[in-house]
Amino acid sequence: MKRSDSSLMVVVLFLLALAAGGVAHADRPIVAAASDLQFALEEVAEQFEAGTGRSVRLNFGSSGNFRRQIAQGAPFELYLSADEDYVLALEREGHLVDAGVLYAIGRIVVMAPKGDPAQIVSESLTPLRERLETGDIRRFAIANPEHAPYGVAAREALQAADLWDAIQPRLVFGENVSQAARLSLSGETQGGIVAYSLARAQRIAERSEYALIPRDQHAPLRQRMALVDGAGETAQRFYQYLQGDAARAILEEYGFALPEDED
Repeated sequence: MKRSDSSLMVVVLFLLALAAGGVAHADRPIVAAASDLQFALEEVAEQFEAGTGRSVRLNFGSSGNFRRQIAQGAPFELYLSADEDYVLALEREGHLVDAGVLYAIGRIVVMAPKGDPAQIVSESLTPLRERLETGDIRRFAIANPEHAPYGVAAREALQAADLWDAIQPRLVFGENVSQAARLSLSGETQGGIVAYSLARAQRIAERSEYALIPRDQHAPLRQRMALVDGAGETAQRFYQYLQGDAARAILEEYGFALPEDED
């Protein structure tokens, strides 16, 4: 083989390698997932990869922000929202394959650092009222209700307890519920209202105390997922995997209620 032919072959092989790498990268889809799923979905994705050899890239944030980004053409292939209304709106606008499926019902908790220095941890929120009246609550964290479904649920629970007006000047908003959980345990606040699924994660549970807020104190957190229009094979397979027994068992372990064929 001539030297020029040999050089040409190297170039061809290099280009083929790049193309193959590009295909592999393209089929590692980006998943837009509500931040209450952070720990649970990481476990599910690990099991999915171990069982199929395929992987996904998880991007956690507020459901409302993702809803806007998908409408603007962000390159997500699967959307897991903490509020099904965002999914249904995107489907009506033609951005999704279909209306998807309900995958979980979320819960909220009042949470404080380990030892509960402010003594607010109670499902009734009565101690929170008392600490507000004595001035012991200087800052209190929730997710931003403007675009985070868990922030909406926190606001509704505080309104149901007739605490919203009193606590508003002391609120610190997380961009999403995961950030609100970090703020609740940061020492900069006296606690917060966050997702039950986050409170159950080991790295948070060992640093906190929490109490479940009754379901009737806020609208149900109906969480829906759907494939984005144009989703590839790996995204489709992960979507199906999330509806299987192994994934559902992990969600249940993190405190999610599992919907039973509600659609």
